[in-house]
Amino acid sequence: MNIDLADTSTRRILKSLRQARHLMGGPAVGMVLTLVIVTDESAQYDAVRAANEAARENPCRLLTVISRDARGNSSRLDAEIRIGETGPGETVLLRMYGPLAEHADTVVVPLLVPDTPVVTWWPGKAPARPGADPLGALAQRRVTDAYASQDRLGTLARLADGYTEGDTDFTWTRLTPWRTLLAAALDQAHADITDGIVSAEPDSPSAELLAAWLSVRLGVPVGREVSDGPGITGVVLGTKEGPIAVTRPDGRVATLSRPGQPDRQVALHRRPMAELLAEELRRLDPDEVYQEAATRFAKDLAAQQLAEAEPPAPAPAPRGRKKAAE
Repeated sequence: MNIDLADTSTRRILKSLRQARHLMGGPAVGMVLTLVIVTDESAQYDAVRAANEAARENPCRLLTVISRDARGNSSRLDAEIRIGETGPGETVLLRMYGPLAEHADTVVVPLLVPDTPVVTWWPGKAPARPGADPLGALAQRRVTDAYASQDRLGTLARLADGYTEGDTDFTWTRLTPWRTLLAAALDQAHADITDGIVSAEPDSPSAELLAAWLSVRLGVPVGREVSDGPGITGVVLGTKEGPIAVTRPDGRVATLSRPGQPDRQVALHRRPMAELLAEELRRLDPDEVYQEAATRFAKDLAAQQLAEAEPPAPAPAPRGRKKAAE
C-alpha cells in the first residue's frame, strides 16, 4: 500500500499509518526499532532498498529524511508511506522544503516508534560529529560511511576525533570477515609476530582501520601497501618461522597461508550495503573496539601530516676559504 501526502503534517502522517495498518490487518506494534536515514534525492533509492532488505531481519519503522530546496521562504512537508510491499515494517519518505529542512528533528520525533531504540544512518555525507547532530542525538547508534565521501581518510579521521559513544562506520563493518579470519588464524600456535603489512587500493579507510587494529592488538608496527584492489587484497604478518598471510586478489575468495601448513581457500566476498546495515542493526551497544582502532588511525594520520608539513632542516653552509688579509 502506497499513500502520498502533499503539504502535510506529522499528525496526518501518523493518522495515515494507523489507518493503513487497520486496512491491512497488521498489528499496531511489532517493530523492534526506528531507522532514520538522512540522505538526498539522488541516493535515497539505493539506501531505502538496502534498509528494506535489512528490515527483513530487524522489522522497523523506516524514516527517510530528504532535504530538498532549503533556500525557499516557506516550509513544506511531503510524505510518501509504503506498507506491506517492500518489507515487513513501515517506510515513510519525508521530503522537506524551506527552513523546515534545517529542523528535521522536529518532524522525526513525533514519528518515532514509542519505547524502541533509534538508529540514524548517513549513507552519504555525514556530519563531523554525528552525536552532536540533532538527528544523531535521537539515536542509540549512529552509522556513517567514510568511503562514500571524497576525502575518505580525512572524513574517517574527523569522525574519530568527534567520536561519541554509539558511533560506528561502514568502513569498520566491512572488516568483520577479515577480523574473524585473522583472529581464527592467530588462535592457533604460532611464533611471535614481528610486523605486518596490509595491501589495499589507494585511500582505503577500511585498510587503514585494519592496520590500526592489528597494530594495537598485536603491539607491532603494521604498515600499508598500495595494490590495484578491489578493496583489501592481502594481510601479511611476519614471524621468525615465516609469514602468516591472507591474500584475496579477486574480492571473493581468500587464501590463508601459514608456515609448515598447506594453503586453505576461504570464502571472503565483498558484502553489499544491505548486509552491512543488517549487521549494525543487530547490536545497539557501543563499539569500543572501533573507537580504539579509529583513534589510533587518527593519531597516526595526524603525526604523518605533521611530519610532511615540517620544512626540511637546512643544509649546513659550506666552509669557505678565509679571505686573504688585505
